[in-house]
Amino acid sequence: MSTQRAYLSDLGAFIRWANDRGVPVPQGVDLDVLRDYLAFMTVRGDQRTSIGRRRASLRSYFNWMVERGHLSESPTARLSAPRANSTLPKIVVREQLEALLDEDWGDDEWATLDRAVCEVLYGAGLRVSELCGLDLDSVDFAQGLLRVLGKGRKERIVPLHQRGLDAVRMWIEDARDDVVNQESPKEALFLNRRSRRLGTRDVRRILENRVNRGHVHPHALRHTYATHLLEGGADLRVVQELLGHASLTTTQIYTHVSKSRLQKVYRDTHPRGQ
Repeated sequence: MSTQRAYLSDLGAFIRWANDRGVPVPQGVDLDVLRDYLAFMTVRGDQRTSIGRRRASLRSYFNWMVERGHLSESPTARLSAPRANSTLPKIVVREQLEALLDEDWGDDEWATLDRAVCEVLYGAGLRVSELCGLDLDSVDFAQGLLRVLGKGRKERIVPLHQRGLDAVRMWIEDARDDVVNQESPKEALFLNRRSRRLGTRDVRRILENRVNRGHVHPHALRHTYATHLLEGGADLRVVQELLGHASLTTTQIYTHVSKSRLQKVYRDTHPRGQ
């Protein structure tokens, strides 16, 4: 009985949160909305055990809706549970970033692709799916901008630094034509070794093969991008727009990352920091 009351309480809290944001329940709830809700609870300081229980409550509710034919599928199907010992996004340490971006990549077509992919992931903070979806006309070399199609097919414009633009230009001018065949999507910017549009698994392989000092997940470069912008003084709402977050709450988690890094620097360097 107490478990049932807890589940009803969890569901009620979610419905109130969703209503405050103009999200109709259950029809308007998708994976992004649920992730925003988890981020909201994390930023608020809720215990991870509590967040995990609320996630389980939502999973039970939406599964029940599917079983009774009210929904075709549950939006919780791909909602990851919070990790017990991981409260902040992992970022790439300076040595890993330098090893990744400043090493000798070689001059064959796949080395050229790898460099361009990694420069764009860190330089523009894209989701891997967004990078894979880039087309040739997504790049504005004159203005240094990328046109990105994000979640919910929402388009945004993000800047890319000169080294990133140079890496992309080199891929297009010196390498891409060498791997194109008749079955290649003519509009796709990045292609894999099968001459098809680059996929998320291809990007993971690139990073696994390129990083010499430990495994780096592609999304870690996006975390690092956001953290470095905030540490450099960027406004939180600007970072929200650059990342394509629907909710500022999702972006706020990076302020916790920055504060934790500042605290570590203070502890490690101040004479009385220990």
